[in-house]
Amino acid sequence: MTAIGATRVDLTIGHTHRNLPAAELVERALASGEGRLASNGALVCMTGDRTGRSPKDKYLEDTPGIHEKIWWGSVNMPITTEHFDEALAIATEHLNAVPDRYVFEGWAGADTKHRLGVQVVTEMAWHALFAQTLFIEPGSASDPSGLPWKHDWTILNAANRRLTDEEQARFGVKSPVLIAQSIERKLVVILGSEYAGEIKKSIFYAMNFDMPEQGVFPMHCSANIANDDPTNVALFFGLSGTGKTTLSADPNRSLIGDDEHGWGPNGVFNFEGGCYAKCIRLSQAGEPQIWNAIRFGSVLENTVIDEKTRVPDFDDGSITENTRVTYPVDFIPGATIPSVAGHPKNVIFLTADAYGVLPPVSKLTPEQAMYYFINGYTSKLAGTEAGVTEPQPNFSPCFGGPFMPRRPSEYAKMLADRIKKYKANVWLLNTGWTGGPYGEGHRFELGYTRAMVTSILNGTLAREEFDADPIFGLFVPRHVKGVPAGVLHPEDTWDNAERYRAQAMKLASKFRENEKKFIMSDEVLAAGPKC
Repeated sequence: MTAIGATRVDLTIGHTHRNLPAAELVERALASGEGRLASNGALVCMTGDRTGRSPKDKYLEDTPGIHEKIWWGSVNMPITTEHFDEALAIATEHLNAVPDRYVFEGWAGADTKHRLGVQVVTEMAWHALFAQTLFIEPGSASDPSGLPWKHDWTILNAANRRLTDEEQARFGVKSPVLIAQSIERKLVVILGSEYAGEIKKSIFYAMNFDMPEQGVFPMHCSANIANDDPTNVALFFGLSGTGKTTLSADPNRSLIGDDEHGWGPNGVFNFEGGCYAKCIRLSQAGEPQIWNAIRFGSVLENTVIDEKTRVPDFDDGSITENTRVTYPVDFIPGATIPSVAGHPKNVIFLTADAYGVLPPVSKLTPEQAMYYFINGYTSKLAGTEAGVTEPQPNFSPCFGGPFMPRRPSEYAKMLADRIKKYKANVWLLNTGWTGGPYGEGHRFELGYTRAMVTSILNGTLAREEFDADPIFGLFVPRHVKGVPAGVLHPEDTWDNAERYRAQAMKLASKFRENEKKFIMSDEVLAAGPKC
């Protein structure tokens, strides 16, 4: 029996299945109708009407012990202790009544000195497989310590229990979905959403609160390391859809992880044991490592498959543009296991600029690094959140605002301290639009973006000559091997230079408006756009 506050999930009644092998979880998911097998062996599951995260339905228990540490607002919305208790009671009653419960117990954090023990209790076998894939199994190659598992955080996932109209009125919410998290109790309650990403992001949120108190900077980034140089570590910051997973899956480099990491005293380490990649318009030629990782033991979410052949159609976004695949990190050939490495030489900020005016690559001064990190500009891409059907300009502090319980200035200072101490180069890479805004222009070619990343990581781009962008002040290289010079300066890609400048000034003013939300030094403010 697992005690959680005054409420218990009784794991002794019905059938509780703890840390089942992946093959058995797949078998149970198929038998219960939770999913189907694709021709490549992946388990294909649908998540109902929630095909992305539900940030407007996420709440944090407000208690005296944590109140002053939290960045309250639209990201961190409070729920009272009384309402949290009620949500917990609803979830536990539901989970106690189901005939089968699936429990995963493992770790978040590949550095054995800085990790959390995670327990996931769910009514769906495929959610348990998702947790097993995304977190670190005790005793696996990713966990060579041999230490016994310890319990820190619990997720109670009552995906099929939605709030009634009366309960919604009592809670003061307007949705049958509720995700409630308590930092003091180390507990997450999920009601009404089958989208598995809520499991993943709840623990990332937990790490983002807990790790700074251990001297670890938590980061929404992917990371890799050169095959021939263990000191050549790179970080890729960015929100969903900006290319973290795609650009860090490189045959010439070993993957550390694709989404969530810590930067601690000994270097970088993965928070997870798996990858959660977008697969809309995935192709074998464009992203061979991800393509080949989709096999038995992986989970495809909301992906259309042919009724007869069961072949996935990755170009079909009729269910959602946010189609996803989950697979263990060791499905990527040569991945670093355990997922730990040294301090990074290069830090890359990824943005998908829907205005079509930012350069595809630029080098940042330390002050620019702080300015663009704390603003965290990108575009929300279709499907990554409920209700987002086309790209929208979006400022997300630290490139991870939805997952940051603490104030952005705390995370920005941690990054600044580490960049200075370890002398890392910082870059802004635009994987968004060029030649015009969304709807008129087109996205940068992946081949060009990869060439820019290669030049960053092999050190040649840092030795190039640079020109300052007249509006944003960003330092744009004059040459990048494998990239036409006309691509590097966005104004040259537009048919009308006057329209370009008007659009660029529009985005620059958005930056200046957004910066007012934060406290920044005069030097950092001066590093922003020139308007």
